[in-house]
Amino acid sequence: MSAVSAQTPAGRAVSVPEPATGAAELGPRARLWPAMAAVYRAQLSRARVARMPLLFVATFQSVGIMIMMRGVVDTRGEAQSVVAGSSVVVVAFVALNLLAQYFGQLRAGGGLDHYATLPVPPAAVVLGAAGAYASFTVPGTLVTAVFGCALFGLPLGNLWILVAVIPLAGAALAGLGAACGLLAPRPELATLLGQLGMSAALLLGVLPPDRMPELVRLARDLLPSTYGVEAYARTFGAHPHWAFVAGDLGVCAGVGVVSLAVATWAYRRAAVR
Repeated sequence: MSAVSAQTPAGRAVSVPEPATGAAELGPRARLWPAMAAVYRAQLSRARVARMPLLFVATFQSVGIMIMMRGVVDTRGEAQSVVAGSSVVVVAFVALNLLAQYFGQLRAGGGLDHYATLPVPPAAVVLGAAGAYASFTVPGTLVTAVFGCALFGLPLGNLWILVAVIPLAGAALAGLGAACGLLAPRPELATLLGQLGMSAALLLGVLPPDRMPELVRLARDLLPSTYGVEAYARTFGAHPHWAFVAGDLGVCAGVGVVSLAVATWAYRRAAVR
């Protein structure tokens, strides 16, 4: 900063600082992965406190469905579909339904303006929140799977496949949930879309596909969570077809990439309004 000379009314010369001509530089923009990790930790802490009762409801709902279906299914293949579908429904309840509500309320309440003022990439906000909500489903999914295997007499040996099913199916469903919440013009509509998505995951994922009409089977193929259900259900056999399991998980991963990209675009679109 330079100085210029000026005279006071008394005739004395004084030195006056010259105002700066350039604006102060902002700090560097945060990188994607550190910013995403920070959002993930914050959202996981918030979800653990605010969403624990709802996770209990989701788990209790899935367990109740399996108990009711216990007297309906009559083959081992149908039992595998019921257990796998009920386990993934927990993921759908949290990652799709609750995330749609969260982003819908965030948009309506001006919360996006807060994130827009932070030097974090939009993808970090979407990925961090989606990852936190998907991680939040782990306890309920494991409890549902173990209870279902014990109820229907299915083996627990390949329960480890949930390590892949939960994040991949969770990413696909969380991306859809975030997109619904960010694109819906009102939070009530975001809640409705989340509820409809969870209901579709419930009906199309839990019911054995062999008993569905052909048109409903086609609709089932369009729902990404059903590929997570199929991947888990295939592992109950004595000799699982791992290539088909990997293919189903690959579909979940592909849909997850696309849905999260759409959610990121929707976030940018909503944040600039």
